[in-house]
Amino acid sequence: MPAIIGPVQIINVGGGVVQFGDTLFISPKSNSKSTTGQGALNTGGFIITNNGLNASNVLDTNLIDQPTVGNN
Repeated sequence: MPAIIGPVQIINVGGGVVQFGDTLFISPKSNSKSTTGQGALNTGGFIITNNGLNASNVLDTNLIDQPTVGNN
């Protein structure tokens, strides 16, 4: 059933789907992998990170980690 909507302001869409109007099924898919060291992804206003030795294992023997094809 169609609807009339007012003004819309979209600031940012990162890897998503914006749909206006009728739809039956929307299923956005994405996958990613990241390797970081100790304390690299900390977020906040005031962070103190004391780390010793750091070693990140980036050797990945898997050919496919999580397939997104046919994953409805």
